[in-house]
Amino acid sequence: MVIEQQKMQSLAARMAEDEVRGRSPWADARKRFLRNRAAMAGLVILMLVTLFALFGNSLAVWSNEELDFNVMGQVATMGMPSVENGHYFGTDDLGRDLYARTVQGTQISLMVGVVGAAIAVVVGTLYGATAGYVGGRTDQFMMRAVDILMAVPYMFVLILLLVMFGRSIAMLFLGIGLISWLDMSRIVRGQTLSLKNREFIEAARATGVPAWKIVLRHIVPNLLGVVAVYATLLVPLMILTESFISFLGLGVQEPLTSWGALISEGAATMAYGTLWQLGFPLFFFCITLFGFFFVGDGLRDALDPKDR
Repeated sequence: MVIEQQKMQSLAARMAEDEVRGRSPWADARKRFLRNRAAMAGLVILMLVTLFALFGNSLAVWSNEELDFNVMGQVATMGMPSVENGHYFGTDDLGRDLYARTVQGTQISLMVGVVGAAIAVVVGTLYGATAGYVGGRTDQFMMRAVDILMAVPYMFVLILLLVMFGRSIAMLFLGIGLISWLDMSRIVRGQTLSLKNREFIEAARATGVPAWKIVLRHIVPNLLGVVAVYATLLVPLMILTESFISFLGLGVQEPLTSWGALISEGAATMAYGTLWQLGFPLFFFCITLFGFFFVGDGLRDALDPKDR
C-alpha cells in the first residue's frame, strides 16, 4: 500500500513538472510552431533541399565538370533529361551534366546564404547591443554611422568589393555578410534599450560585472528569439543577392556554379527550347526561398509575445 502511494505521488510530481514545463515560454513557442502547417511544410522543404545538397552527388553518374561529347552542341535534340544516359536534368550547351551542376549550385547558394547571414547576425548583434547598452554620445555616433552606410546602395558596394578584391567565393561570402548587418544592428539596438534597465541587468551592474560581460551574457542571450527570426528571413535575402550577382556574371566563377549562374545560362538558351536548363535550378531556387520565408513567418508568430 505504501509503495503504491509513493508511485502515485511520484507520478503526480512528474505530471506537475511536465505541466510546468509545458507552460514555459520556449515550450509554448515550440508547440505553436509545430502547429503552424506552413512553417512545418517550409521546414520539410529545407530539409529535403539540404539532403539534396549533401548527398545528391551520390546519385550522379557524371561529375559537374565532365563533358559528354555525344551531346555537346546538340542540346535541343540530345541534351534533354534522360535516365538512360545518366543526365537526369539534361545537359547544358557544353555537354555538362545539369543534375551534378544543380547539386553544386545548391551547395554554393546555401553556403552563401547561411555564411552571409551568420556574419551579418554576429556583427549586427554585437554592434547594436553595444550601442544600445552604452547609450549617450557613443550610441548616437554608432547609429549615425549606420544611417550613413544605409544611404549607400549596398549592391553598388558589393559589386565594387568584388571588382577591387577579386571575384572569389570567399570575398562573396564576406562582402554579402558585411553589407547586410545594418538592419540587424538597428533591430538589436532597439531591443537592447528595452532590456538595459531591467532588474537583472541592474543587479549585474550593481555587483560590478563589466559592461562587455553584461552585453555578452545577459543582453545577447535575451535577444536570441528576435535574432533567430530575423536570421531565417535574412538567409533567403542573401541567396537572392548572390543569385543576382551571379546572374550579372560577377558571382562565382567557373568551374564553380550557383543557382544564379545556372539561371543566367538557362535564360540565355531559352530561345532554343532548352527549358530544362532554366526550369530545374529555378525550381530549387524558388522552393528554398519559400521554405525559408515560411519558417521565418512561423518563428515570428510562435515567438510573438502578444499571441501567448
